Amino acid sequence: MDGAASGRRRQGLVVGHAGFHGPPDEVGMVEIGYSVAPDFRRQGYARSTLIELLRRAAAEPAVTTVRATISPDNVASLATISGFGFVEVGEQWDEEDGPELVFEVPARRIPPA
Repeated sequence: MDGAASGRRRQGLVVGHAGFHGPPDEVGMVEIGYSVAPDFRRQGYARSTLIELLRRAAAEPAVTTVRATISPDNVASLATISGFGFVEVGEQWDEEDGPELVFEVPARRIPPA
């Protein structure tokens, strides 16, 4: 598992990007990130991307926890992760994005693909 991002494509257009922020840390935590271009939002791309990221993380034996950080104002992303077992575990300040809520889900709770 590496930190490389991948683009989601529709008819040759990149509709967003997603990936892992890096390999699992010393306790097995990986952080995921995803973004969908404005013209392609509300079409299921973020959800399908999240499913794929979680599937890949759960398949990696070194991963124990998956983390996602989301701006409290990002209602769409908060809705996207609901139903996947994520629990809010704290808050943090991001230099680029400002305040973020921190969510985690144990890898063992991610259903197999």
